[in-house]
Amino acid sequence: MRVMIVEDDPLLGPGLLAGLRQAGFSAEWLSDGQAALDALRLERFAAVVLDLGLPRLSGLDVLRQLRRDKISIPVLILTARDSQQDVISGLDSGADDYLVKPCDLGELAARLRALVRRAVGLTSSLIEHGPLVLDQAAYDGKPVDLSPREFALLEQLLLNAGRALTRSRLEETLYPWGAELESNALDVHIHHLRRKLAPDLIRTVRGVGYLIAK
Repeated sequence: MRVMIVEDDPLLGPGLLAGLRQAGFSAEWLSDGQAALDALRLERFAAVVLDLGLPRLSGLDVLRQLRRDKISIPVLILTARDSQQDVISGLDSGADDYLVKPCDLGELAARLRALVRRAVGLTSSLIEHGPLVLDQAAYDGKPVDLSPREFALLEQLLLNAGRALTRSRLEETLYPWGAELESNALDVHIHHLRRKLAPDLIRTVRGVGYLIAK
C-alpha cells in the first residue's frame, strides 16, 4: 500500500522511508507541510504519517485543511510532542492515531496497516477472497511465494475488489516517485500472479486496467 511520510528531520525522514519500504509499503517522503498538502490533494495514498512541526505549514494545519477539503485519508501523527493536550488537539483535529517519537518501526507499520483496514471496513489482517487468503500469501491453504511487488499488487486489488483500478494507480502503488518503470512491468507482475494463483483471478478491463471481481 502507498503511504506518505511528512517529516522535516533530515535523518528521521529517510530512516522512516527505508523502514516502511522494508516493511512492504510503497512509501514517499516529503519534508514540507505545504508540499505535502498539495500532493495529497492531487494523488492517492492509503495513509499519511504526519509530523507536527513542519516548515511553511504545520502538521495540524495540513490535517485541518485535509478534513475541510473532505479528504478522509487515514492520518497517523508521529511527533515528539507528548503532552495530553497535544494528543487531544491532534485527535480532535481529525487524526486517526497518535504516536510519540521515538517509535518502533514495527509498531508504526502495524498501526498503519490497522488504519488502512479500518478505512476499507476490514476487521482482520486476513483478506479473504474465495480460497485465497492474503496474509502470508496462501492459496487453497498452501503458501505461495510472492515478491514484495506481487504481494503489494495483490493487496491493492483485493482491497478494491469489484472496482477496476487504472494502470497508473497500480503503478503508483508499486513504484516510488522518480523510479524508472518499463512499459510492461505491471503486465509482468499480473502475469506472475495469474500463474502462481489462478489464471482467471485478475481480469483485464480494456482501456482501464485490472480488477478482481467480488
